[in-house]
Amino acid sequence: MSNKWTQNDIPDLTGKVVIITGANSGLGLESTKAIAAKGATVVMACRNLRKAEAAKAEVLQQVPSARLDLMELDNASLASVRGFAEAFKAKYERLDVLLNNAGVMAIPRTETEDGFEMQLGVNHLAHYALTGLLLDVLTSTPGSRVHSTSSSAAFTGSLNLDDLMGEKAYGRWTAYGQSKLANAAFATELNRRLRAAGRDTIANSSHPGFVRTNLQNNSLHQSGAPFVERLLYGIAEPLMAQTVGMGVLPQLYASTAPEAKGGVFYGPKTFRLIGYPAEQFCNKALADAGLLKRFWEQSEELTGIHYEF
Repeated sequence: MSNKWTQNDIPDLTGKVVIITGANSGLGLESTKAIAAKGATVVMACRNLRKAEAAKAEVLQQVPSARLDLMELDNASLASVRGFAEAFKAKYERLDVLLNNAGVMAIPRTETEDGFEMQLGVNHLAHYALTGLLLDVLTSTPGSRVHSTSSSAAFTGSLNLDDLMGEKAYGRWTAYGQSKLANAAFATELNRRLRAAGRDTIANSSHPGFVRTNLQNNSLHQSGAPFVERLLYGIAEPLMAQTVGMGVLPQLYASTAPEAKGGVFYGPKTFRLIGYPAEQFCNKALADAGLLKRFWEQSEELTGIHYEF
């Protein structure tokens, strides 16, 4: 890997089809711009189509040649996930990259349409289901990839298999850390299973470091965060956080660079907070084969989605 890999290093993607969940803001929007600029058709999978239309207009203003397709996807509803997968496969015969990016962050405990704790449901279970429903088109596309956008919260997160939904005890940051570790755990186990099945599709994950996006701001407002927490973030963010253009590099590298590997966790190189993308250690849980297997099985049971490799 180059020590300073940038968006300029993304290869030509003409003819490729890429799905980006949560493509209307933050890292998802930045990824849409970068990938569309290299010639791919980008399916912007978004919950709010009004906001998605505004995001599409922004992309086209910067990348007039962009090939964009807005499709509705609500990660808080498995019915929506199923509907999206069916609609996608009715329109497209290939899928080169599935960029599982959509997420919510450190919100009060609420539940999805299916009764899942919202952070685990939106950040992990919906993407587990979506990937499984699209697995046939992914594995039939040579060199395809599944990428999961995680967070530095995964470093200290844990998978509480006895209380995944936070029904016994709930902390918004604990639940967020679990959901982000879930993203990395899913990518690691998916890549192992793909290799065992002899598939050339790879799966990997990344985190953006400390980056300025709407996700943090929305979390602070929606959660009713204490004044001190909001004050400290307000001071640290302009002083330390990197731009979205830098924060998006790990997921762009993992999703598009020919040399990017499956089963690897990427992030910014400098103190794991800022800088150019590099391979990184995430969490010792990713080396626990038994834990990953049990978590996969719980995800399968909760969503009702069984993978056919």
